[in-house]
Amino acid sequence: MSTSSTPSRQARLSGLFRNGALSTPVLAVLFVGFLLVPLVLGEFWIHVANEILILGLFALSFNLIYGYMGQISFGHAAFFGLGAYGTAILFREFTGGTGEIGYFQFFAALLTGVPVAAAGAVVVGYFCVRLTGIYFAILSLAFGELLFFIIFSWYGFTGGDDGIQRLLPPPFFRSEVPYYYLSLAVVAASAAIIWRITESPFGYVLRAMRDNQQRTRFLGINVRLYMWLNFVIAGTFAGVAGALWGPYTRSVAPVLLGWQESGIAVFMTLIGGSGFFAGPFVGSIVYTFIQAWVTGFTVYWPLTIGVIILAIVLFAPGGLLGALDAAIARLRGGESGSDLEAGSGPEPAE
Repeated sequence: MSTSSTPSRQARLSGLFRNGALSTPVLAVLFVGFLLVPLVLGEFWIHVANEILILGLFALSFNLIYGYMGQISFGHAAFFGLGAYGTAILFREFTGGTGEIGYFQFFAALLTGVPVAAAGAVVVGYFCVRLTGIYFAILSLAFGELLFFIIFSWYGFTGGDDGIQRLLPPPFFRSEVPYYYLSLAVVAASAAIIWRITESPFGYVLRAMRDNQQRTRFLGINVRLYMWLNFVIAGTFAGVAGALWGPYTRSVAPVLLGWQESGIAVFMTLIGGSGFFAGPFVGSIVYTFIQAWVTGFTVYWPLTIGVIILAIVLFAPGGLLGALDAAIARLRGGESGSDLEAGSGPEPAE
């Protein structure tokens, strides 16, 4: 590496340290805000907040691959869908078509979706981590579409394009508020575990691989094994989000495994900022709120979100938190915003 690239690398590293510091207060504010939602907002916005939580966890799991490992997956929704279908199928067996389920069976069904998604991630990840860059992205998309086709075509087991309906939780959780706090508890616990993983030596190995896989390999680290483990972890937490999704929407459908659903995680991460742990949650708030609000006026809400994403890519490539971080640095007389943006996302291996 030439000496001319040294200042850029130093700026990128300093930005990363500040990113972690900024995420902590942002997460604290978000958690308190989510706790207060049922006390200050009506039923519709509680419903929206629940969607923000579940999709926020989905996007957070995606960012383990994109923001921390430096690869992009266009098939990450496959594990979200597997988690949803794993829960829904057991749900259907427990209810026997009556729509009634006991509390023990309800929680057992929720837990079942997680290992189903993890098993899918073990198999898919084994092949995907053999490639990097655009080849990783395309192979993940291919596996995602393969799983989508299996779910779509297997009428006898998955219900095919009809999906699985009538996923009614037990009476207590059918109300918006109890299920919302259940989602909040699961998402908060999952986020805490992911945070601990990213701040562990394992997480710093992921950062090293993101910046330069070849040099990381020279340190004696089994890069492919670490990529595989991270892929499985990301798929597992996507499955947690998927398990919550079915009882929340009362149904599941094959579209949950499609590339469009994977695109939602990508959009949320870009909006919030992939270089920040809290970025995907911030992106989930913006994306879901705009969808809920704009659809009250027009059916062309994708045009609105497209304009917002275009503006962020052009004027704030580090996402909303990247722009906030740059503004704070300028107010404090610190490094320039461009220096901060240099550390706000994954870098290709040299």
